[in-house]
Amino acid sequence: MSPTTRTYEVRTYGCQMNVHDSERITGLLETAGYAKSTGERDPDLVVFNTCAVRENADNKLYGNLGMLKPAKTSNPDMQIAVGGCLAQKDRDMIVERAPWVDVVFGTHNMGSLPVLLERARIAQESQVEILESLKEFPSVLPTKRDSLYSGWVSISVGCNNTCTFCIVPTLRGKERDRRPGEILAEVQALVDDGVSEVTLLGQNVNAYGVEFGDKQAFAKLLRACGGIDGLRRVRFTSPHPKDFTDDVIEAMADTPNAMPSLHMPLQSGSDRVLAAMRRSYRSERYLGIIDRVRAAIPDAAITTDIIVGFPGETEEDFQGTLDVVAKARFAGAFTFQYSKRPGTPAAQMDNQVPQAVVTDRYNRLVELANAIAWDENKSFIGREVEVLVANGEGRKDAQTHRLSGRAADNRLVHFAPGTSEPRPGDLVRTVVTQAAPYHLVADGEPISIEATRSGDAWSYSQPGDLSAAVSLGMPSMLKPSEDLTSAPTCASS
Repeated sequence: MSPTTRTYEVRTYGCQMNVHDSERITGLLETAGYAKSTGERDPDLVVFNTCAVRENADNKLYGNLGMLKPAKTSNPDMQIAVGGCLAQKDRDMIVERAPWVDVVFGTHNMGSLPVLLERARIAQESQVEILESLKEFPSVLPTKRDSLYSGWVSISVGCNNTCTFCIVPTLRGKERDRRPGEILAEVQALVDDGVSEVTLLGQNVNAYGVEFGDKQAFAKLLRACGGIDGLRRVRFTSPHPKDFTDDVIEAMADTPNAMPSLHMPLQSGSDRVLAAMRRSYRSERYLGIIDRVRAAIPDAAITTDIIVGFPGETEEDFQGTLDVVAKARFAGAFTFQYSKRPGTPAAQMDNQVPQAVVTDRYNRLVELANAIAWDENKSFIGREVEVLVANGEGRKDAQTHRLSGRAADNRLVHFAPGTSEPRPGDLVRTVVTQAAPYHLVADGEPISIEATRSGDAWSYSQPGDLSAAVSLGMPSMLKPSEDLTSAPTCASS
């Protein structure tokens, strides 16, 4: 790295859509000549890619901006940029509260970031640019992937739903769908680059096709991904129950590389609360979908999102949620305590639930969800699983020397690598020996280790940055928690 090269750091908050957006931000910056900060000194540029779903999102951003103020004061050439959903929502307010911020950009104009940074540097004043609608699909932007073996592919952006608790449709706009040929070309490019696993992303992923009038477009897309040679695993997130049709279940069951995992947001098990949330399904329909998925794909691991303490939620309503959770037997649940979001209908509703009641219900829900997840995981002891070796999830610990990865159903597995240590992206077949609520353990010698092109790509990247290379024009199950950095495509789904 040249001494004159400007360094950057991107801090990401929010869902997997934000994580993928940050890959584009880093790609843009490296294409513009920036280099990732090594941490040896303060970076020349810090970019915050923000979330606006949770109540404390504002406090988290302004707290972090305040911590950077002394560094900015001591080094006026340092730049700070704020993008993402909170930037789209707050706009000029960010510069008013933190005038040392150089650039504010929205969800629709990530591609403008390098120009805005240069403009702020020349003008010596803050630059705020927020577009109201998407001008071009962000997948045309340069992207630096976080993984050499697994890639995100956005099939749509925006959302046409009107959930009363969610501000995301306001910030991301109406749903815009990419043409199937563009998506498949991107998937093929990723596979050509050594990627083994692709996750199809959308705010409401299975509504894909609404813009061009094909209700079976998502099922067709899944089947088409099954025909891409070298693509070992296909996942998607997050679907909406109202759009989850039997043709999608059939496509999942019939497509060999479609993984037996499904993240299906429930939000509440009370039909009355679902109606107040403006969720256009009820608990019986939801459980019917779960039953049909398991009938077609017996080994499917199903996870969900649940909000506790929505305005007007009674103890009877909450018991309805516990009942659905008990019947559905989720492999994991991302649980959230309801918080007001300015600009949402729910924020103005009467009968806001006292925080002490919300906390009590949240703890009871987590206890039940954890017990079910642990019980489900115990059923894997003695069973063989195929694990895609991960780099980002890291080595489990120094004492056991276990590595980590994801089974086909997306369960996290910590496993003993054996005498021939596999590389990130390789596939390991091993037997589960222990289970915990959020992971499996396989301490025996692996049955087999399959070297893959993904593993080759990781080896070829040594030495140096293990993340990925920047590609131009097209990009060359976490532990459930309240922190949206680990949540699927936002809690609005």
